Amino acid sequence: MRIVVTGATGLVGTQLVAALEQSGAQVIRAVRRPVQDASRELYWDPEAGKIDAARFEGVDAVVHLAGENIAGGRWSEAFKRKIRDSRVKGTRLISEAIAAAKNGPRTFVCASAIGYYGNRGDETLTESSAPGDDFLAKVCQEWEEACQPARDAGVRVVNTRIGVILSTEGGALKKMLTPFKLGLGGKVGDGQQYMSWVALDDVVAAMQFALATPQASGPMNLVAPRAVTNIDFTKTLGRVVSRPTIFPMPAFAARLAFGEMADALLLSSTRVDPHALTAAGYQFSWPELEPALRHLLAK
Repeated sequence: MRIVVTGATGLVGTQLVAALEQSGAQVIRAVRRPVQDASRELYWDPEAGKIDAARFEGVDAVVHLAGENIAGGRWSEAFKRKIRDSRVKGTRLISEAIAAAKNGPRTFVCASAIGYYGNRGDETLTESSAPGDDFLAKVCQEWEEACQPARDAGVRVVNTRIGVILSTEGGALKKMLTPFKLGLGGKVGDGQQYMSWVALDDVVAAMQFALATPQASGPMNLVAPRAVTNIDFTKTLGRVVSRPTIFPMPAFAARLAFGEMADALLLSSTRVDPHALTAAGYQFSWPELEPALRHLLAK
């Protein structure tokens, strides 16, 4: 099986490429520098709208993970444009290349995010739930809509709406570990906001499942089956690292420190259920938070 992967050097991409190659797949990495190995790389520049579309001939599937890190800086208007454009323009470019290939990919797994739903309190959200109306929700809607050229060409498209990825290699958990290990962890805001999390191992396995499962199509929530509140997450992580969690971050402090990003990433409540994924037959390796954390931290 020949698979093109964008974002191959990111947190998810690194692990996914290794897993795909271990399973016997030939992975072609999309790179933005000059190609060094024509058998394993293809050139693209999403900002300039350039891509080596001819390389999609004879490819079986595409996994599209590339996008600006939403926590990579304070959300100025310029940075928000970068977040949006890196997702929407890049996805449309890939989607059009897939659609144009005469003997091209028949499966397109494109990352999305649970930011699609916005701040929804304790409402349980499935793939059929309406989208939110904040910045991230609108970005996610445009991101998924950018896959339309591939859909119109008859390609099976899966939009994996990914939750908070737990890994010691990057993302939210890595940033939390130092203060929590120092006994400086605590809830954010009132702690009642829901966090829909997923272990990195399950992200990788679920994407492989989406590639291999013909009935998997459309939006697919990629989160563990049991979301937790921020205060429950805080207590659980504190228990796993054997440290107290008595230093809360009030909502006003989060907003002072992070601006608009605080409301979207720290204070927003999104309680998501992986209905489509489990209905298709996927079984999570880490459905519960505490065992997942103990596995990740070898505790």
